[in-house]
Amino acid sequence: MTDFLEETQNDELKKYTGIASDMQMDAKLRSQAIDLIGNIRTHEALLALLSLAANEKLGFNERDLSLKKARDIIKASR
Repeated sequence: MTDFLEETQNDELKKYTGIASDMQMDAKLRSQAIDLIGNIRTHEALLALLSLAANEKLGFNERDLSLKKARDIIKASR
């Protein structure tokens, strides 16, 4: 059962990361995808958010939101 949940989370993470980094998408949809990645709260989600924050093609707001969500994951793991 745990493998199924991890696989589902990884599939969602890939989908949301793709949306968040797709410059053809509306900025609002990219921000929503970043929020959803932050809700996953796994190490993989943290890495995805940090990768998005480093993506210079994204706007300042999306990059800043990615950092905030990454910080939330770190704080929750204390």
